[in-house]
Amino acid sequence: MSTSAPLSETGAPKDGPAQRSTGDLTRAAMSGWLGTALEFMDFQLYSLAAGLVFGQLFFVGESPALAVVSAMATYAVGYIARPAGAWYFGRLGDRVGRTKVLFITIALMGAATTLIGALPTAHDIGILAPILLVALRLVQGFGAGAEISGAGVMLAEYAPTKRRGIIASLVALGTNCGTLGASAIWGVLVATLSEEQLLSWGWRIPFLGSALILLFAVWVRFRLKESPVFEESAHVDDGVALTTEEIRAKAERENDTRMLEALEQNKWRAFVPAFLLRFGQAGNSGILQTYMVSFITVTLAMSPSVGTNVVIVSSLCAFLTVPIVGALGDRFGRRRMYRIMSVISLVLIVPTMMAIAGADVPQVFVGYIVMHNVSVMALASLENLTLPELFGSRHRYTATGVVREIAAMIATGLGPVVVAAWVAATTGSWIPIAIMLGIFTVCPLIATFLMPEVAGRDLRDPRNAV
Repeated sequence: MSTSAPLSETGAPKDGPAQRSTGDLTRAAMSGWLGTALEFMDFQLYSLAAGLVFGQLFFVGESPALAVVSAMATYAVGYIARPAGAWYFGRLGDRVGRTKVLFITIALMGAATTLIGALPTAHDIGILAPILLVALRLVQGFGAGAEISGAGVMLAEYAPTKRRGIIASLVALGTNCGTLGASAIWGVLVATLSEEQLLSWGWRIPFLGSALILLFAVWVRFRLKESPVFEESAHVDDGVALTTEEIRAKAERENDTRMLEALEQNKWRAFVPAFLLRFGQAGNSGILQTYMVSFITVTLAMSPSVGTNVVIVSSLCAFLTVPIVGALGDRFGRRRMYRIMSVISLVLIVPTMMAIAGADVPQVFVGYIVMHNVSVMALASLENLTLPELFGSRHRYTATGVVREIAAMIATGLGPVVVAAWVAATTGSWIPIAIMLGIFTVCPLIATFLMPEVAGRDLRDPRNAV
């Protein structure tokens, strides 16, 4: 299989299109899936460790409650570094290519995670231990900021036009694999080791063991060819993007109307629908995947196993939801599927929340699984392709990464906090959760009226879709 013949600056076919075999596409898909899985595994490994053991290992001398807070604050540091990483590596990826940058980002993430497993604790080196932990979290977040956006861009630019949706949806599946893998590893450790063993050496196993996945992912990416869209874009010469002045001179010399229009285009117009798409999905994710476990366990006073198990079962169901929605996006278009899934989500918010609030275990499972898959995982499947399609070839990696991380940082940072305070103020009512889910779900619906249909768009076009 090869890509369709690329266009020249004037619209005529270029000579010598970049050839990509089925094996190349398979490697690109595996690369995107592995990178995203490793990213979410790294963060979930730390999240669970922060709640279980890091307070006792790195924040000795504080009260138990304050130690946990300190460990969680260190977890949050990784998210602060993500927008910076998205901007830095996105710009680099738009200048020298996707594969070089994706090789660096996965190496940074994986190396930082492995080194966490080798850190001496506060019992060994005192205050230096949490300082080193924060430093590694910053490195981890810096690399992760450009990982999932880069994987989405790479797969979108590799995939055949009519199958972009289902292939790019593999990025969303990587999030499930990473989260489930980390949860399973910690589950086994907690079940088989004593507390003393877990605190003395057992906690290191998940972090050091992640090096095996890292080595495999690095090997896959080392053999990965550059994105054909990047190579064939008019603003790229010998694998390096031209400067703005060079692009303008070339466009005027060759009468490249698309490039001239791209240079004069308002770059921010495409950010508005892209931000709304990401903000809505990330907000729903923050409420359902972060806050809802606490609501089920604390507010509804159900067994902690109910909250954790419902997330695991719903994540397993998403292995069907994500590719199905991705394929439907190829068949019916991104805008139509966003509208359909958003409307379905809006209709289901009240009945699913009533089912969960009933505190009956089967109803909780049904309500959560339906809402999570419709309002989070289905939108994630569409998002991983739609965002790259909204932006032109010159700044696609940068724009996709920055809009993803900023929108997610705001939505997932504020959403759970606001809804938790609101629920507490209403003595445990589910209505604030429903209202917040409704607000977040309306955002992607609004975005579809601010953007054109982008399915099938020529990704070599330097212009944004808006």
